[in-house]
Amino acid sequence: MKKVCLVIGAGAGIGGTVGAKFAANGYHAALCRRSDAEGLEKLVSGIQEAGGSASGHMLNAVEDGAIETLVEEVEKIGPIEVVLFNLGAQIGNRSLEQTALKTFELGWRMACMGLFRVAKAVIPAMEARGSGTLLVTSATSSVRGNAGQHSHAAAMGGRRMLCQTLNAEYASKGIHVAHIIVDGAVDAPDTLGKLLGPELFEKLREAKGKDKDGLLLPIEMAETYYHIAHQHRSAWTHELDMRAHSDLAWWNHAP
Repeated sequence: MKKVCLVIGAGAGIGGTVGAKFAANGYHAALCRRSDAEGLEKLVSGIQEAGGSASGHMLNAVEDGAIETLVEEVEKIGPIEVVLFNLGAQIGNRSLEQTALKTFELGWRMACMGLFRVAKAVIPAMEARGSGTLLVTSATSSVRGNAGQHSHAAAMGGRRMLCQTLNAEYASKGIHVAHIIVDGAVDAPDTLGKLLGPELFEKLREAKGKDKDGLLLPIEMAETYYHIAHQHRSAWTHELDMRAHSDLAWWNHAP
């Protein structure tokens, strides 16, 4: 029975690439996403063609019972040793007036409540086994709130605090929780590409990406995610921020 890396939010960027990295190192990658079954199957097929083990699972993370049922199903494949919680909740810049109550609540349900539900579903089994890793992709807005980011900053700030409380309760029991702040633009068509649109995304890639290395590259980010999951417990990383070499850090940016 293979050890499992469960990826919640497996697009063609960070999630799918991290899943492929774990699969290349002996894990079964259980890849989950809300939409685009064809894209999900492409990710799974790519891993399998490379000699790895993977499965695809459609998941609506805000649906009652969906996360909990998923975890039960995936545990039948093998013990979930690593979870990557990679759900985003970015809706773009919206003023206070433009941010509907339903929109604000949905961001929290995806980014914060979703993580809480995942933790409640996976941690008991990890605790019983004496080990487990929860990798949480986060964003600059978890540490800095800007105008127009009411929903995203509130949700991601809550996500960060939840990671801290989980560490406080479970680190001594062998559960490693790492909050990973992605402080910059990621060269990912499924996320930034959709948010900007194809034309603006390609302009950004021409200006900062490609040979300039000014965009975060998922294949390089996956190396860090994998390393964190295999750190010795005497030197665990609980929070880090990642950005391209040419970007200013979040604390140096103009608001």
